[in-house]
Amino acid sequence: MIARLAFPLFLGQLGNIAVGFADNIMVGHYSTDALASASFVNNVFNVALLAALGFTMGLTPLVGSLFAKGESGAIGRLVRTGMWASLMFTTLVMCAMVLLYFNLDRLGQPGHLMPIIRPYFLTVLAGMLPLTVFNVLSQWSFALNRTGLPTWIILGSNVLNVAGNYVLIFGHFGAPELGLQGAGYSTLFSRLVCMVAMGAFFCRSRFAAPYRAGFRRAPRVVGQMRTVFATGVPVALQMAFETAAFSGSAVMAGWIDHISLAAIQIVIISGMLGFCIYYSIGNAMAIPVSHAAGRGDHRAMRRIAWSGYHLILSCMVVVCCLFLFAGRSIMGLFTEDPAVLSLAVTLVVPMALYQFGDATQITFANALRGTSRVMPMLYIAFVSYIVIGLPSTYILAFPLGLKLYGIVLSFSISLFVAAGLYFYFFMRATRPEKNIVSQ
Repeated sequence: MIARLAFPLFLGQLGNIAVGFADNIMVGHYSTDALASASFVNNVFNVALLAALGFTMGLTPLVGSLFAKGESGAIGRLVRTGMWASLMFTTLVMCAMVLLYFNLDRLGQPGHLMPIIRPYFLTVLAGMLPLTVFNVLSQWSFALNRTGLPTWIILGSNVLNVAGNYVLIFGHFGAPELGLQGAGYSTLFSRLVCMVAMGAFFCRSRFAAPYRAGFRRAPRVVGQMRTVFATGVPVALQMAFETAAFSGSAVMAGWIDHISLAAIQIVIISGMLGFCIYYSIGNAMAIPVSHAAGRGDHRAMRRIAWSGYHLILSCMVVVCCLFLFAGRSIMGLFTEDPAVLSLAVTLVVPMALYQFGDATQITFANALRGTSRVMPMLYIAFVSYIVIGLPSTYILAFPLGLKLYGIVLSFSISLFVAAGLYFYFFMRATRPEKNIVSQ
């Protein structure tokens, strides 16, 4: 069942990987400065984007639990509340990013990159609200076991994104040559397409009719808004803290030089090959876990989690072999700059090393999310990635003198700590005496 649910998600994530590869390949071949600038902006924005995504993911177990009980009207009301709450949360995140924009020159990045960074930053910022609308409706669809539709929408928008990149980055077919800014415009357009397509399905399809009726008649319920925030905020902060460890590493790479900043972007986007596969399976696994939680079936929750973990570990072995035996070929796709490529290739071993920690923490973070007991996720992420992860990155890179190698090596420390803690709290949450639904 997990594999069946995960396959459409995997296709969507595979599409994201393809677009991420295409974006960085095109930008990298345009110029090393463009690749370095994209590295900084994308990694900084990953914190904001994944926080917004994490908030909407808090809806999945809530909708899944109602779906297990057959309460379609209540699901529609929850989606409306979740939409308002998610837009409010994303707006707050965007305000924080605006403050960051006015302080970009204080982050120690190479000064000659700022004219490239600033306009691209604003373009990525503009895409946050449409992406949030799409994510809310996607989580509704996922929780109803309909993982295919959002996937096909993502794949279609990805094709548009790649085509737009080709035209706008290099100035083909009479378009202006916009470089990195062209990639930003193309991404913004694709996110608008995703929002419109998913919104049209929810507003017009026969399948969505019973949920749409509840959506339209939904009263303003303060208690339900509190429930959405109580479930969404911990997941949002958990994902933000996790991403902050990687984003902070990109900022620190910029303290070394622009070559290191470009090289870490190659490592991070290559490492996303593993992350997106594990995430697809983990996100799919959270759906039947939430259904089991709705029934109060603790044994089924554990069985589902272990089945998902075995599937993720199998994929992890394949990914590690790919990195170890074809790492240079993969990284060579992104740049023709020999200095950037040579540095990136030295990071293959620590990149492969952190895959096991990443696979394990994704499994049990999503399993814990499916139980709706999400508060521990916040504390785990804060300790693992902020208290332990970022200091480890700095110490390995600078006092110990390992520079970029130490930065990538530090990923394993935070990921393994998080993996152990998520496992512990999931097993604790699914003890037979725990009444998960009522918490």
